[in-house]
Amino acid sequence: MGLYPADIEALASAIIAVYRDRGWMIATAESCTGGLIAGALTEIAGSSAVVDRGFVTYTNQAKMDLIGVSAATLEVFGAVSKETALQMAQGTLMRSSAEVAVAVTGIAGPGGGSAEKPVGLVHLALKTRSGLVDHREMRYGAIGRDQVRIGTVRTALEMLAAAQTPA
Repeated sequence: MGLYPADIEALASAIIAVYRDRGWMIATAESCTGGLIAGALTEIAGSSAVVDRGFVTYTNQAKMDLIGVSAATLEVFGAVSKETALQMAQGTLMRSSAEVAVAVTGIAGPGGGSAEKPVGLVHLALKTRSGLVDHREMRYGAIGRDQVRIGTVRTALEMLAAAQTPA
């Protein structure tokens, strides 16, 4: 038995196989998941052929320093926003050798939420070098920190799986 639920391991395994066959690399930028997406991918044997790198950018300063999120974006939209997630994905793509970058930022809870940005709100963004852009706003609700984080991993992997399918 692995570290992750069976469906997540199966999805990660399928992603690794297809991306390896295409010669594509993945990079991640994670805030609320703290590296769990990269962890799910690297749980799979042979993932070193696919996973280029992962950034854990838990603080705003880390988002700015490591992946180039602008202070203005963080000030105007906040860390948990579509705009920040998209900048995280773009910065990750530019600071890696990856074909695909996925980024997540959210409020896993149990605290830290507000009326405007409640616990369970997560923004995910994916960008590819070929120009594909995907954004998803998830509102998991106050289902518990672990469940918000594992749900976010699942959604990020679903986005990576969708990106591997030609339009």
